[in-house]
Amino acid sequence: MQAVLHAAALVPASIPSPVWSGFDIPLPWGSLRIHAYALCILAGIIAGLWLTSVRWAKRGAPEGSVWDIAIWAIPFGIIGGRLYHVVSSPDAYFGPGFDGTGDLSLIPQIQRGGLGIWGAVLLGAVGAWIGCRRAGVKLSAFVDAAAPGLLLAQAIGRWGNYFNQELFGGPTTLPWGLQVDPTNPNFPAGMPADTLFHPTFLYESLWNLVGVVILLALDRKFSFRRSRLFWLYAMYYTLGRVWIEAMRIDDAEQINLFGITTRLNVWTSLLVLAASLLAFVLLGLRKRTGEDTVYLPGREPAAVEGDAEDADDDHVTEGSAEERDAAEGSAEERDGERDAEDRDGDAVEGGRDAEKATVPAVRHSDSAVSDNESRDNLPVNTSGPDRASAQAVAAGEPNGGHDAAAAKPATGKTGRRAAGTAPETDATP
Repeated sequence: MQAVLHAAALVPASIPSPVWSGFDIPLPWGSLRIHAYALCILAGIIAGLWLTSVRWAKRGAPEGSVWDIAIWAIPFGIIGGRLYHVVSSPDAYFGPGFDGTGDLSLIPQIQRGGLGIWGAVLLGAVGAWIGCRRAGVKLSAFVDAAAPGLLLAQAIGRWGNYFNQELFGGPTTLPWGLQVDPTNPNFPAGMPADTLFHPTFLYESLWNLVGVVILLALDRKFSFRRSRLFWLYAMYYTLGRVWIEAMRIDDAEQINLFGITTRLNVWTSLLVLAASLLAFVLLGLRKRTGEDTVYLPGREPAAVEGDAEDADDDHVTEGSAEERDAAEGSAEERDGERDAEDRDGDAVEGGRDAEKATVPAVRHSDSAVSDNESRDNLPVNTSGPDRASAQAVAAGEPNGGHDAAAAKPATGKTGRRAAGTAPETDATP
């Protein structure tokens, strides 16, 4: 028991003010100041992107698309957050009542702190929409995946307010009260130096961390789609922001509505809470049509692959047609070559037939002479022209054999020289 009491005595009765707010990097022309506020924002962005990328991949999104979207959403979100802060707390930049006594050069000095979450969400959503269109995915699917990551980023980024000693609440006697350096410009004038303040940055950080767990559990159970988880995030965050914002005592734009004067951020949170609830309910009443997908219509991987396959099929079909045309052309050329060869062959055969037609006629005449010689047994070889004519007619020679008779006068010699079957003999009268 004594050990417990001793440990409790060692626990500080308050949250001490920070003794470190950044560091300097020496450069040839001076130094570069790295603020702890900026490091907290950067750490929150990294953590939020990590959680978003894990959830985004589980939903079947294209690999690396979360980074393609982030390069648009983050710069837009930072610019939007800064613009909203300038509008909601204009005195430092434009002077009280916009009297021109402010310092406009402070507007881009984001390292001093001052980012409005609603400006960051609004303009960041515009950047995310651009990134989603370029990546071929739905913005509604992306914000559902990113909702828990947004809360995680805000939970870590809020610690930047601690290092800047800003945006704290009213005085408190609670043991976790926040100490603020009395020399800090944000220390309220007229208050004792040992005054403790509500650590609203811690309240919001813890509220957001609990919200991360709640959103993940609800999404695991109900599988929210069509941006319903994002609207649930907006409801949860604004619900906490209303009471946390009401505790702050820093300068802010005051708005009177319905007879109530309060900070602009309180009214904005209430308005966003009502709009988010309405959107969540209306989207829940709509029936789901078709399969839920993260891709925009026509940008699904199957559709892209199908278009590529169709293009390949068209290419193959065109190539096949060209190949068929080439093949048909080659076939026609081969047919033409065969026709030419056939004509050449016919010409050759025709020449051969002509030769055959000539040679057999001579051979037939010889055979006719031989036949006559064999029939007549060469009894008398003095038949003269009439005998030769008869033999020519029998052999089928034209002119009745007169040409043969004229070529061979009646000398008593037969055609055995032509036949070559027996030596010629002289006939005696």
